[in-house]
Amino acid sequence: MKQGLRLVLQGIRHAYGKLSVLEDIDLTVEPGEVTVLVGPSGCGKSTLLGIMGGMLAPTAGKVAREGDIADDCLNALTYVFQDFALLPWRTVAGNITLVLENRLSRSACAARVNEVLALTGLTDFAKAWPRQLSGGMRQRVGISRALAVRPACLLMDEPLSALDAQTRGLLLDEFAALIDRAGTTTVYVTHNLAEAVRLGHQIVVLSRRPGRVRAIRRIDRPLAGRATDDADLRPIEAELWALIRDDAAAAEREIEDGQIRAHS
Repeated sequence: MKQGLRLVLQGIRHAYGKLSVLEDIDLTVEPGEVTVLVGPSGCGKSTLLGIMGGMLAPTAGKVAREGDIADDCLNALTYVFQDFALLPWRTVAGNITLVLENRLSRSACAARVNEVLALTGLTDFAKAWPRQLSGGMRQRVGISRALAVRPACLLMDEPLSALDAQTRGLLLDEFAALIDRAGTTTVYVTHNLAEAVRLGHQIVVLSRRPGRVRAIRRIDRPLAGRATDDADLRPIEAELWALIRDDAAAAEREIEDGQIRAHS
């Protein structure tokens, strides 16, 4: 059994006022694995991620955390968003140091920053300013900052969606390698099914709102044994699209109808 944090969701429901967003979610996020949440727009993926991370209290149900948390873990659950959220007046090293200040000694802080810079291939950019970096590089800084606290669980909300297709493709393999080396329990939200099959050990398909677990697909191949555009993963990607397609089309029509009513 892999070591790390396990998240067990039981009977999760959530509503914003009268709008039901999630219903009857029972799900286990296994330690040391990547669980990917996919589904049509508005199905509650990001809401479910927020509930897992404790940022949002569910209307009903509970999230249990099981397993040991290492002594050097500063944040049990840490987020990475699509917005890089770097401070422009701090260097790359300074942005990473931000999450460690007043929590570690100066020497321990410097050692950990150097460690994650090396892990993410950013050592030569430690003194660079965010404005000097490409979008892909800035997101690598965001990943470095998240890993610096040595989280027991990494929660990633479409971290590549703000990047162009070419950069996203290049970073996908890097992300897979980073997650594999870190061995951290990870929950990853995406609309991109190629990302899902590249990174996911467990892929959870949510239905159209209110989101329910429609299917769970496991891929037990190690992340290191996969590649972007891997021919063996394409049938799984097609299977996922077949599950989502009708709900995605209905969700898009709902959005378009809402926009028409808003402007009529």
